[in-house]
Amino acid sequence: MSENLKTIRELADELGVSKQAIWQKIKRDSSIDLRQFTSTKGNTVYVNVDGQKAIKAMFSNDSSTRYRQQKDDVDDNKKDAVDGQDEVKFLRNLVLEIQSEKKELHKLLDQQQRLALQDKQLLEEYKAKIKDLKALTMAPHDDGEKEVAAQNQPEPETNTAEAQAKPKKWWHFWKTK
Repeated sequence: MSENLKTIRELADELGVSKQAIWQKIKRDSSIDLRQFTSTKGNTVYVNVDGQKAIKAMFSNDSSTRYRQQKDDVDDNKKDAVDGQDEVKFLRNLVLEIQSEKKELHKLLDQQQRLALQDKQLLEEYKAKIKDLKALTMAPHDDGEKEVAAQNQPEPETNTAEAQAKPKKWWHFWKTK
């Protein structure tokens, strides 16, 4: 073909953009009639000089690709900054929530320790009372009382009854009386 015709790929390389960017620009701008500036051979689209000027003009406007890319980068940075601020707010709220839960857990732990200490003190008091009661019941009586207690005890019959109540061992059966 003629030197005046360029493919979309060549034009994209010259402008420093992708083929898709050129196609999207052409589709968005309805003032350009693609048929009047292009010719097709097989699957390859060739753009004439007027079409090249029109496409270059579209990319050289205020919305040039580099400017648009920089603007998009700035917008992305703003979005990232906003997203970052939201994330920071979320994390701060999360930290505050965790700190309040931590305080509650400390209170509960302190309360549990106090209750355990109270239980231990009560147990010690009960043990002391039981010891006192045992000491009172086991306290030595007067001699007169011992005699009365000895008289109230059953005679040796009880001892034989106790002997009968005790289990006998098997080796005693071999002995004869």
